[in-house]
Amino acid sequence: MTYFEHLWLYFALVAGIVIVPGMDMLFVLANALVGGRRAGMAATAGIMLGGAAHTVIGLALVIVLATLIPAVFNVMLVAGSLYMMWIGRSLLRSTIQIDAIEIERPRPVGRIFLQGLITCLVNPKAWMFVLSVFPQFLKTEYGPLLPQAVVMGIMTVVVQGSIYGGLALAAVKGRDALVSNPAATIWIGRGAGALLLAVAAITLYEAIRGF
Repeated sequence: MTYFEHLWLYFALVAGIVIVPGMDMLFVLANALVGGRRAGMAATAGIMLGGAAHTVIGLALVIVLATLIPAVFNVMLVAGSLYMMWIGRSLLRSTIQIDAIEIERPRPVGRIFLQGLITCLVNPKAWMFVLSVFPQFLKTEYGPLLPQAVVMGIMTVVVQGSIYGGLALAAVKGRDALVSNPAATIWIGRGAGALLLAVAAITLYEAIRGF
């Protein structure tokens, strides 16, 4: 697999994970509905900053494990792969839908931005990604890890901005489309699950070979 093919696989996986309805998406939708586009974009910006922070954490984790405790790195890959398989299986069997969102009074955009950052940082789905997915795409055969992490981090933030920002700009129309078409969100979730299973199987094979 070439480096660009590797990046395309990462992009597809990130897009599949981000587009699955979860805490971040619901936070953006709720704020866009209540406070309009300005509030929705503030929420999106906070989540994007959280995504950048997760990239730094993921890179630090990989460098520490790969440099100081190489054997543990393969163990982490095996554990991460198995966890990804479990998540993928759960998504394949899921019926994820976006429910109605309660309307509340608009809040200052600064507070919304901060809450968006916190929402992303505490999101279990984001931590699953940082601990299980992100490290598996940092490969020494593609060169230094830092430039790879920067590229992947930019891709992650761009995907978040495109999906959540687009949803915020669409506001009520975007929310109504997802709520009124539950089959779409179900199949989006299942598609992400299938992709997770495939990537996890490849990573598990490579990790086992490394022992």
